[in-house]
Amino acid sequence: MEDSGALKGRVALVTGGASGLGRATAVALAEAGAHVVIADIDPAGSEQTRAQVADPGGSAEVVPLDVTDDGNRRAVVADLFERHGDAFDVLVNVAGIDRPGYITDIGLDDYRRVQAVNCEGPVFLTSEFMKRVQHLPEGRSADVVHIVSLSAITSGSGAIAYNGSKAGFLNATRCIQRELREKAVRQPDGSERPFPCRVQAVIPAAMDTPMMEQWGIPSHLMMPPSAVAEMVRTLLLLHPSAFVPEMQIVPRLEPNFPR
Repeated sequence: MEDSGALKGRVALVTGGASGLGRATAVALAEAGAHVVIADIDPAGSEQTRAQVADPGGSAEVVPLDVTDDGNRRAVVADLFERHGDAFDVLVNVAGIDRPGYITDIGLDDYRRVQAVNCEGPVFLTSEFMKRVQHLPEGRSADVVHIVSLSAITSGSGAIAYNGSKAGFLNATRCIQRELREKAVRQPDGSERPFPCRVQAVIPAAMDTPMMEQWGIPSHLMMPPSAVAEMVRTLLLLHPSAFVPEMQIVPRLEPNFPR
């Protein structure tokens, strides 16, 4: 592929890497030359992803990560910077869950868990990452890609927890982007430079992943996760001076497909 090796020398942490879009993203970034850190609470699935990356010669490792656990988040970020140094300059927040339920029957624990995984977790993982990359050397820049969802800007029955969490995550992402445009980093000589990190958001429609099985959507009406993973890779390969705040990606339906 044209971008083979374009991410060589970069270490990318991919949350939710044990399956679905997380796995597809890990594979796509490894194909582009990155060393991929597969982070998930599912060790068996993570190892399967690592094997899939390694089989064609890609580079990957597995780290256990519960994005809702603040101590775990801090420890993983600290460990990766200690072992990989400034090469650890990519974070892709993919991890997400869904708990269907209407307003009259959604459980409080389920609602809070979805919020914690889909919004709170990635926001504070990003915070921990940015505390480190703000000290990158002059001329270096880090990347964060947030996987949001078209559900952040639409509404649907029985999905109040998921839609609400993704809407919150999208607005949090916009806040982070604005702060980075306004925030300067003071140098040892007293001068200032722009914050050395860009945050870009991918807003996909339904993908054919294990999480979507509960909704019974026909596969031909959904995208393969590899299509969205390619978009993530494309955003990381943009020239450092370029920035895509939000990118929507939806299935292309053929005329003979039922609506």
